[in-house]
Amino acid sequence: MIHPLLIDTESLQQQLGRPGLVIIDVRGKAAYEFGGHIPGAVHSTWHEYSDPNAVPKGLLNPDLGQIERILCRLGINNDSDVVIYSNPFDNWGDEGRMFWMLEYLGHTRLRILDGGWVKWTAEKRPFEHGPVSPAAGTFQAHPVQPLLTLKEDLKAIVRSPHPKTAILDARSVEEYLGKEVSGIPRPGHVPSAIHVAWNGFLNKDATVKDPSVIKEMLQAKGVRVEQDVICYCTGGVRSAWLYVILKLVGYPHVSNYSGSWWEWSRDFAAPVEKDLHALQKILGIDPAAKHS
Repeated sequence: MIHPLLIDTESLQQQLGRPGLVIIDVRGKAAYEFGGHIPGAVHSTWHEYSDPNAVPKGLLNPDLGQIERILCRLGINNDSDVVIYSNPFDNWGDEGRMFWMLEYLGHTRLRILDGGWVKWTAEKRPFEHGPVSPAAGTFQAHPVQPLLTLKEDLKAIVRSPHPKTAILDARSVEEYLGKEVSGIPRPGHVPSAIHVAWNGFLNKDATVKDPSVIKEMLQAKGVRVEQDVICYCTGGVRSAWLYVILKLVGYPHVSNYSGSWWEWSRDFAAPVEKDLHALQKILGIDPAAKHS
């Protein structure tokens, strides 16, 4: 049985053209316009909702009116049935970012297309080219604050033991351990953060793995279902996909730190840990060789 937060390709095809259904394609604009898209799908990417005045790209635009105007142009109402899809093998979890943002803004009728564009095209389902111009929507934001973690919140948490809160780093293990990344002032991770790579939850056909398998993966990392879970990455996109995965398997208290490492690494009052010995081991670097 498909999870309530997901919709399968057959069910979506049967609903194409239904009033009240809004399909959002979050791939790049060229892929959407020239490579084809699901019939009736509108196009939007997470970048359109970022704070234009902030260096960290993951921070949401504080002008909710501007965000509402974009969503209304997509034809979204508060009671629309919204389905989000991407190419799951060619992005950073962008469909998760759109899902998390809309849920944070108070939308409650959200699903992600299981398998996305990968499965849709593999099954030779219908598609079309060019932009779609829907009737304007009337969406109004009602932010659900517990779904968003702010930098100061996280700083307060890491200052003392926090057994009831798990902090998850959704980036690659190399980034987590302290690999230098262009544009990032300080490498490493938030102290006490558990590494849970965002890209380990899909089957070969791009569908989400069985929830029981995912639960085992998370529990093996020490992430308990009764904890408050905070996800972060570089810009709150990969971590938003991890947020969706946690919600899928029944974790009730999950939030996304949208500023993530872009913001955290720029605040020199925010503590950072790294493990260069483990990083060298993963990268196959022998530190003794430099001195021989």
